[in-house]
Amino acid sequence: MYRAIKILMLIICLIMLVPVSESWADQNNRLGINALGQGNFSQVADKIAELSRTGDIALVPVFEALAAGDLYVRKADKTVFVVKENGSELNLSDAVTGASAGQGAKADFERIKVNNSLRRAVKTAIGALTLLSPDREIRLRAASSVFSSPSTDALELIETAITSEKDTYIKSVMEQARAAAILKSDRSLDDKRAAVTTIGERGDRDALGILSAAQANADGELRTDIDNTINALQSAQALWDVGQNVWYGLSLGSVLLLAAIGLAITFGVMGIINMAHGEMVMLGAYTTFMVQEIIRSSYPHLFDWSLIIALPVAFAITGVIGLIIERGIIRFLYGRPLETLLATWGVSLILQQGVRSIFGPSNREVGNPSWMSGGFELGGMTLTYNRMWIVVFAAGVFLTLLFVLKRSRFGLQMRAVTQNRRMASSMGIKTPWVDAFTFALGSGIAGIAGVALSQIDNVSPNLGQSYIIDSFMVVVFGGVGNLWGTLVGALSLGVVNKLLEPYTGAVLGKILILVLIILFIQRRPRGLFALKGRAVEA
Repeated sequence: MYRAIKILMLIICLIMLVPVSESWADQNNRLGINALGQGNFSQVADKIAELSRTGDIALVPVFEALAAGDLYVRKADKTVFVVKENGSELNLSDAVTGASAGQGAKADFERIKVNNSLRRAVKTAIGALTLLSPDREIRLRAASSVFSSPSTDALELIETAITSEKDTYIKSVMEQARAAAILKSDRSLDDKRAAVTTIGERGDRDALGILSAAQANADGELRTDIDNTINALQSAQALWDVGQNVWYGLSLGSVLLLAAIGLAITFGVMGIINMAHGEMVMLGAYTTFMVQEIIRSSYPHLFDWSLIIALPVAFAITGVIGLIIERGIIRFLYGRPLETLLATWGVSLILQQGVRSIFGPSNREVGNPSWMSGGFELGGMTLTYNRMWIVVFAAGVFLTLLFVLKRSRFGLQMRAVTQNRRMASSMGIKTPWVDAFTFALGSGIAGIAGVALSQIDNVSPNLGQSYIIDSFMVVVFGGVGNLWGTLVGALSLGVVNKLLEPYTGAVLGKILILVLIILFIQRRPRGLFALKGRAVEA
């Protein structure tokens, strides 16, 4: 009985001691946090590193508030609070517990100032403290943060996190972060050489930056290892840079394909130099803006569907405008290419000024849906989702249009008019209406091209002018009226343009491409894929 009573008393004492130990931890944290309001930037950075070594994840909100400029110190007693401004008053929160601490006057408090070096210290501390988070994404971001801003203060905590980490990928990132921290530490030469190998295996630009930073303070065998690894990474990165430029070229080629494919149809069937084609692209982009404005104000839950909703709307609006232009102006000017060029140029100026009068001359914001935001790393390349979807979309438009031209009645009539207009007319095809609907189709395609371009370019009245010249070059180079020629021409010009840019610059690169196209047209006046037919060959 007496022994049972002793055990019971011991349990009661242990229970009573728990909150006391917690108060001690809170008191130590409070002392450390209050110290952040005193001393210079270097001293505050040292205090941040000291706090991060406690491994207490409850300190993360304090560090985040410091980085955001929301940490204030009360002048009277030097107590630090997390603060949110509320007019002339400050809403105070206890820095340790996060509980509300009432309000205070701005004059009684002073903001704790931060500079870039202090922000880096905060970033490293937050990364170290969140390495043990139960959330996978938080641990991954923490490991990446420690790698990009390595610190010897976080080294012990990184090694602790590595031993408990079960996720293979996150563990490898943690090991890379550990290696980056070792290069800044006083560990042995063998440890540092092993760290160089680990970082070199990562193989990206971040690894190159870490090794370049360590190169200045290295000597002997370590310097040799770093130099060799940097040379290997630079050689590999040069190949990745070529791949990156090819990808940029393919994405640019997809943009040119979207902008030029409608022009190729109208130019091939009707022989019209449509200078207003770029304005159809511009109208498609503004249609996307209007659709998103309506969705933002009335149906915000549908925002991720805004581009899909805008596609048929833009196609219908620009198609109808194209039909009106053809029926009202262009049909009276067939056979007179110069007058057609001047007339469509005048229409383009009218459309541009009309848009300026309605929407203003400044750029309009078109948002990216969540499924088009962000990107991912592929080796040494960065692939963004918006350009990937534009490549997919351009391929879809091309295949759909190819199906329409090859498998539909309208496509058969269009091809007949393209190859021999007189023979098609004598067979009962109403060539004027084929012309009208062909022009409407080309304008509609330009409209949906504007929907795609709104995701990667500024939506302004001058949007279409950026692509009209390149579109004509694509059409002439690929072969007038030939879809496959337009595809090959767009992708070829896009890739060549991006491969030339690093060496010649953007402007000189375009000039060289123009010269090459002129020389090519001298040898093949009909382009890569010439149309066939009696009338065409005549």
